[in-house]
Amino acid sequence: MKKTILREYAKLIVRCGVNVQKGQEVLIYAGLDQPEFVQMVAEEAYKAKAKQVIVEWSYDPMLKTHARYQTVKTMGTVERWQEARQQHFCDVMPARIHLISEDPDGLKGVRMDKVAAARQLSYPIMKPYIDQREGCQQWCIAAVPGAAWAKKVFPGLSKHQAMEKLWEAILFTSRVNDDPIKAWEEHNAQLKARCDYLNSLHIDSLHYTAENGTDFTVGMIPEARFCGGGETTRSGVYFNPNIPTEECFISPKRGVAEGIVYSTKPLSYEGQLIENFSMRFENGKVVEAHAEKGEELLNTMLAMDEGAAYLGECALVPQHSPIAESGLLFYNTLFDENAACHLAVGMGFADTIEDHHNKTLAECRDLGINDSMIHEDFMIGCDTMNIDATCADGRVIPIFRNGNWAF
Repeated sequence: MKKTILREYAKLIVRCGVNVQKGQEVLIYAGLDQPEFVQMVAEEAYKAKAKQVIVEWSYDPMLKTHARYQTVKTMGTVERWQEARQQHFCDVMPARIHLISEDPDGLKGVRMDKVAAARQLSYPIMKPYIDQREGCQQWCIAAVPGAAWAKKVFPGLSKHQAMEKLWEAILFTSRVNDDPIKAWEEHNAQLKARCDYLNSLHIDSLHYTAENGTDFTVGMIPEARFCGGGETTRSGVYFNPNIPTEECFISPKRGVAEGIVYSTKPLSYEGQLIENFSMRFENGKVVEAHAEKGEELLNTMLAMDEGAAYLGECALVPQHSPIAESGLLFYNTLFDENAACHLAVGMGFADTIEDHHNKTLAECRDLGINDSMIHEDFMIGCDTMNIDATCADGRVIPIFRNGNWAF
């Protein structure tokens, strides 16, 4: 891929993604797949007057080695220096860039019960720091090709060809064209217009149906609003958390969901795939879950904590979107969730509450925002999906018909 195009992508992530501010620290989390591009992003951050850029590298085989040989207690221990580091992040609020490239099957064979137990040990210690940063920090998730990921998406091509094709797909769906920042300004305006209309309806509940058997109703929080595209921190910095994105999303009311949903794409969770699964909800909670592949992993995910089996997000994505129309299955949630309507179990988003900057996190959760250590999106949209909104005044308004917007 031409370096001039990659430079535009790096600039988009820094300027439009996290919107680095003068004197701000920047954290980049990345695998070992694209070190030259990571260096490009770091350089663009410095050009945006970042104070310093810190890169944290990850490598799935190393994670597998740790998981194999360390005890649960060791894996789940948060050392004092790690707590001090978390407090530093709360004090300075760095911009966080996540460049994902991992193999969808990269952690296959890892004992997930052990990993889950370790995370359950560490999360109560980490949670206060995570909560302190809620709504205060810019962050952006974007993607770069990894060799194993590229071969998963394009199995019939050579490694080099697959990497090039995945670069092309990432850049196309991320709107990296002659003027990507202008393209994103226009895209954000379109998403905002959709959200403004949805919010004008004062939706009380959404009812999903599809020919695959999905028949599901979920309740909304009266104070919640649909969001899409860019977001704003408490200090007023505008940023784009996902590149790409096509969704209008909202956090539903905890405890108000009934019916069954069927997945339409695989879910990559902790480096392993869960495929062809269903979830049945009662009183807002998943009470039954089955999968043709990865059922044990699915149920481990839903048992991570008390909030893991409740919903944290409902997202509306039409079949007429660049990612869906590419015809590619990315085996990666960042892309696949933006090709289809999806739900998420686990943590909800406090910033979907109206005037959330003037509310505490506890007040947002008291309104019905779910709390959990996980937030896992899974795709349920398809070309037979219909969605109807029941409004607070009793009207029933079509939102989706045959997988696309009905307005």
